[in-house]
Amino acid sequence: MNAARFGIVSAIAQEQQGLLECLQQPRCVRHGSRDYTLGTLWGSEVVLVLCGIGKVAAAATTTSLIVEFGCDALLFTGVAGGLGDGVAVGDLVIADTLLQHDLDARPLYPQYEVPDTGLTHFAANRALTDRLHAAAQRLLSPQAEPLIDAQTRQAFGLHAPCVHRGLIVSGDRFISTRADSDALRHALPDALVVEMEGAAVAQVCRDYDVPFALVRTISDRADDTAHIDFGRFIHAVASQYSRALLSELWHAGLINEKADPGGR
Repeated sequence: MNAARFGIVSAIAQEQQGLLECLQQPRCVRHGSRDYTLGTLWGSEVVLVLCGIGKVAAAATTTSLIVEFGCDALLFTGVAGGLGDGVAVGDLVIADTLLQHDLDARPLYPQYEVPDTGLTHFAANRALTDRLHAAAQRLLSPQAEPLIDAQTRQAFGLHAPCVHRGLIVSGDRFISTRADSDALRHALPDALVVEMEGAAVAQVCRDYDVPFALVRTISDRADDTAHIDFGRFIHAVASQYSRALLSELWHAGLINEKADPGGR
């Protein structure tokens, strides 16, 4: 496989801070309304960018990474709300497929189907996802050194974090009440996570035949028990996970390999 230029996307600044601190030879390029930071991350050529919150922002940023900056693989890291049974705060969830839970063009198309694609679910790249999953399992194995200090783990109630893999659903609503999260669980019982960007990234990457993978750190259960100190959680936990996870990919010799776009 050949070396790839990776686009690394997050929605908000704290999610990406740990990666920016590791970036070498950073160079900022303004394009549209966003700042794209080019450089090398553990020897790999990367472009880091904050897409902002929501599906339109994510789609626009993904398109720019591919068309304007020549990225031939994408990674999305950030936080999300847990939906699935056993998905707890502090866990990592890696997407196999993604779906827009608020897309409904009935009666012209079935619920959740993206018009003129015949698809409700968009697959992440299998090869990149397998690498990401393996790295996450190593990081969170009982034998590994804890990524988060004891005081922070106690503050957020983090106990034996796990890795999950499966369906992630996206929509332009922040799900933060028990009624809303229960409704999603009823409508989409296979969904592990709810967030606001991933399915849009997946759709654009499919359009351009660019491989991508996505990982989310669970910050809350998408209900009335959501964390009060959301910003602190992202800085102290999620940002550290993102940095450690990409570092693990590099040390395993995987981030420098270009994934086969056909490996969906």
